[in-house]
Amino acid sequence: MSTNPTLSGRIVKIREVIALTGLSRSSIYLLIKKGTFPAQVKLSSRSSGWYQSEIKTWMDALPRGA
Repeated sequence: MSTNPTLSGRIVKIREVIALTGLSRSSIYLLIKKGTFPAQVKLSSRSSGWYQSEIKTWMDALPRGA
């Protein structure tokens, strides 16, 4: 059994990523293109998702407001 959280983590779809982050769909894909947001994983030829743990790690690394 693997101890890597991304290998055993829950996969979430774009709607949940939008709800978790508060970002729009286009903002998410722009950040992926810039390399500053976790890339999605391909689930099938027409479906992809994100590891929830990677989204949480990204959110935890955001700078806090003053």
